[in-house]
Amino acid sequence: MEEVEAVVGRPASMIMLKQLSALDDGCLDVLARSPIAGFGHRDSAGTSRTTFVGGAKGFVRVHSPTRISFPLDGAADGPASLVFLLPGTGETLRVNGVVRRGGFDVEEVYVHCAQAVLRSGLWQAPAVAPPAPEVEDGPLAAPGVADFVAAAPFLVLSTWDSSGGSDTSPRGDQRQVARIVDGRTLVLADRRGNRRADTLHNLLSDNRISFAALVPGRNGVLHVRGRATITADPAVLEPLSLRGIPPHAALLIDVEAAELTANDAVTRSRLWNPAARGEVPDLMALASRHLAANSPKGRSALLGIAERVPARWLRALMNLAYRSGLRKEGYEVAPLEVRATAPQADPVREVRVVEVRHETPSAVTLVLEDGRQFDFRPGQFFTLVTDIDGEQVRRPYSASCAPGGTRLEVTVKQTGRFSTHVRSLRPGDRLGVRGPSGDFRVGTGHDVVLVAAGSGITPVMSVIRTLLAGPGGDRIALLYSNRTAEDVIFAAELAALGEKHPDRLSVTHVLTSRDGRLDGPRFRSWTRELALGPAARFYLCGPEPLTEALRRTLEQLGVPDDHVHAESYASSSTSASTPVGAATPQRVHVESGGRAVGTAVVEPGQTLLDAGLAAGLPMPYSCTVGSCRECAVKLLRGQVSRQTDDGRVLTCTSAPLTDVTLEV
Repeated sequence: MEEVEAVVGRPASMIMLKQLSALDDGCLDVLARSPIAGFGHRDSAGTSRTTFVGGAKGFVRVHSPTRISFPLDGAADGPASLVFLLPGTGETLRVNGVVRRGGFDVEEVYVHCAQAVLRSGLWQAPAVAPPAPEVEDGPLAAPGVADFVAAAPFLVLSTWDSSGGSDTSPRGDQRQVARIVDGRTLVLADRRGNRRADTLHNLLSDNRISFAALVPGRNGVLHVRGRATITADPAVLEPLSLRGIPPHAALLIDVEAAELTANDAVTRSRLWNPAARGEVPDLMALASRHLAANSPKGRSALLGIAERVPARWLRALMNLAYRSGLRKEGYEVAPLEVRATAPQADPVREVRVVEVRHETPSAVTLVLEDGRQFDFRPGQFFTLVTDIDGEQVRRPYSASCAPGGTRLEVTVKQTGRFSTHVRSLRPGDRLGVRGPSGDFRVGTGHDVVLVAAGSGITPVMSVIRTLLAGPGGDRIALLYSNRTAEDVIFAAELAALGEKHPDRLSVTHVLTSRDGRLDGPRFRSWTRELALGPAARFYLCGPEPLTEALRRTLEQLGVPDDHVHAESYASSSTSASTPVGAATPQRVHVESGGRAVGTAVVEPGQTLLDAGLAAGLPMPYSCTVGSCRECAVKLLRGQVSRQTDDGRVLTCTSAPLTDVTLEV
């Protein structure tokens, strides 16, 4: 202990006074806004584990100031620790305690300074990674591991003391936080900090460690465990020097296991997308309040000063202190602003649910508003965006109302996870809306023949409402197929519109439980009864097998191709299947007009779109299930799992097989 303190020094008394034994209101505010935390624990076999948990703001449930819980994959029991991150913010909140009976008992809480995040540039645009050394054998020779180590500027490191107490500490460094010595050894610089030295003190009694490392823009996490030795050997420290200034110590890690995996918490929290960040509390101001509250002498005076000093003054003072400290360590640039300035890649319009109208036992209409007008063309769709169990989910739904109003109506039939969630919404709930998109648009000046099946009536209803509200005299004929009368969406309104406009609208229902399936011969017979003119236009909306069958029938009837427009859809279970890409991470480079826009890394099992959006790249998209082609981009270089007939790539359903370059 004396040797460690001789190297790193002893912490100032004020550092220890920032520590609490329970969560106060400021800590609870941090937990409500943090979407992710590093979590260190040991399993039942005593194996050290560190990972990232969470995925959405407020993922922690607070039972009391000393008891919290959160979702966790796998079992944990005993001493454990957390470090909560606020995207765009340097300081972190560290919480130490014990996992027992399915919850986490809080024993120690304090705000950690911003130096680890500032050193790493965690919230800045990803830097170009240095080339990884060649590793021939050992845990670090596993596919993708060495490249990840070379690119990772930040990690959270877990250690334990002799009594079993746990600590998880943030570590960051310029360009790469850990360096490979050989296939079984890493070296991690220990630079100047707050001199608490919890990690070093713990290693004196228990040398087992684990860490989880991050690379900005990537959704993968490198999990490493092993045993660490503290060294002040100049031969080890000198290669870690910055501008000729070596660290005061380092950790030599004998790696027992290294695994690179996609991390659900990183993916769902949209950690790298600046558009997903909101207002956050100032943790330095919070730390000042903790210090004042814990000061035994002059407590009221310190607390009064902490409350009176403007937060911006305190922040400016700490930024100067950070900058001075980092310069003394040899950093060329000490960034004061940790918020990234990447392009707003995901322009989602927030709306409020004002009404939920039940159309049938399995279909509801959501009425949405935000005080502004919704402009679109009848037949177009919008993409609804919401969080379900902490995961951001996007699904396309056609507008069923006429355009131009301040309220948007979308009608959703229950078919999967998203539509089931929609049925639980109530007035006052909020959703994101993106769009409009799609080219299923109806012209005027001719007879309009509409064919819909099931929920395919939603864009068709927008067309009917718009045409009947206009001055034209076009005839509208609707053939609408459902299984039973109970399944007919808008049944009452369609009947009322038919009675109100008998010369303009005719509605024919096909109930498959009574009449049999709608097929080519039945459709042919119906169209002949309409006595249509040669200028009639046909608009089909339903499952793809049906629309293709009706297309063939119209072709046999001699209807020109440009007189037929179709909108088909597939079930969510088939359209949203995970593409099969490369077994190792691949880079996607995005260009626009010949200029580089940015780079993301696609983890195994990810789509090109998900990786691009997670990295904050301006990727076009709408439906996200392969139906609308809004995400279609040009492949400039490389190979992907799926291309369209015209050689383009639907990024929402395709994964890379090699490094690729796309033009958006």
